[in-house]
Amino acid sequence: MPQRAIPVMQFRGGSSKGLFFNASDLPTDEAERNRLILAAMEGVGCGDSRQIDGLGGATSLTSKVAIVSPSDKPDADLDYLFLQVVVGAGRVSTDQNCGNILAAVLPFAIESGLFPAGIPTTTARINMVNTGGICEVTVQTPGGVVEYAGGPLVGEAKVDGVPRTGAPIRCNYLGIAGSTCGALVPTGQTRNHVNGIEVTCIDNGMPEVIIRAADVGVTGYESPAELEANESLKQTLERIRLAVGPLMNLGDVTSKTVPKLCLIAPPRAGGMVSTRTFIPHRVHEAIGVLGAISTATACLLPGSVADGIAVFPKGAEAGYSVEHPTGEFTVQLEQRIENESIQFGKSGVIRTARLLSRGEVLVPLVG
Repeated sequence: MPQRAIPVMQFRGGSSKGLFFNASDLPTDEAERNRLILAAMEGVGCGDSRQIDGLGGATSLTSKVAIVSPSDKPDADLDYLFLQVVVGAGRVSTDQNCGNILAAVLPFAIESGLFPAGIPTTTARINMVNTGGICEVTVQTPGGVVEYAGGPLVGEAKVDGVPRTGAPIRCNYLGIAGSTCGALVPTGQTRNHVNGIEVTCIDNGMPEVIIRAADVGVTGYESPAELEANESLKQTLERIRLAVGPLMNLGDVTSKTVPKLCLIAPPRAGGMVSTRTFIPHRVHEAIGVLGAISTATACLLPGSVADGIAVFPKGAEAGYSVEHPTGEFTVQLEQRIENESIQFGKSGVIRTARLLSRGEVLVPLVG
C-alpha cells in the first residue's frame, strides 16, 4: 500500500498527549488534511476505537493534534489550530480549544525552527485559531534551548495527573470570555432550569454546563470509571447537554464535543470546589485547562449553582484551586467590577510539557 511520510513531533502537554504538525507540511484542503490526520492517528481502519493501526492512544486525552504556523495577525506570533480526533467515530472536531496541548505549541515552534528561542526564557503570543483568543506563553530556554525537565536554574512545576515535575510553562489567556458562545454567560442568566435541573452555563475559554452533583443523584466524588458505568446518569446529562446547546448559541450539539459538563461538589482537599468533568461522554481523569478556568469563573459568579458549594480562599493571590479525580488545578483569574457586574480579564495557569518523539508518520494513501 502506498504511503506518504509527514514530519511530526509528539508532545505531552499538561495532562494530554498529541501529534504536532507544521501547517506547511499538510494539505490546505480541509477534507484532505483531516483524512491524513485520521490516517495518522487511526491508520487504515478509520473509526477503530483502539487506534491500533495508528499513533492515537485510544482515549480523548491522547487523540489530539496541533497544527502550528507563523501568524499573520498583528497581535500574535503563532497560529495554533487544535483538532480533536473523536475516538471511534472516524472524524475530527475543531469545535474547541485544548489548553493542555497549547502548552507545547511554543516548544514545538522552537524545536521546528518556526520561532526563535531567547535566553533565559522565550515568550510568544499564540492565536488560538479555533476561537480567535490569544494566549501569551512563556517557556524556559536557558542557553537558547527548551528546558523540559526543570531544575535549579529554571524551577520546577507539578501538574497533578502527570508523572514527575517539569519546567514551568506560564500560559496567560487574554480576552477569552465568550470566545466560543459569544458571551461569558451565553444564556443571559447565571442559572437556568433544564429538564428540572438547575445549571449554570459558562464560557470563559471552554463552553461548560455546571451542575451540582447531588442534583443528578451522585456525590461528585466517584471515580471516572464509576461515573462512566452509570448509564442513567449519562443519559440524564446528555439530555441536558442537547437542551442547552441552542441556549448557549452552539446549535445542535449532537455531534459536537462541546459543551462539556462539570459536576461540582464541596471541596475535600482544601480547594475551592471538587469536580468531575464529562468531555462530553467520557469522564476526564483530571480537568482540562480551559475547563478549569471556566469552572473557577462560574464559582465566582454571584447566583451560580456553585453558591453554597464553593469555598473561597482568603486572598486571590494564591489562585483558585479546582479539585479533580487526580489532584487539583490552580487558576489565576484577573477580575474587576464594571457597571456593578464582575468582569474577567487575564486567566493564568502553569503547565509542563515534554517532547516525546520526532520523525515522520507514515500515512496510508488509500482508505
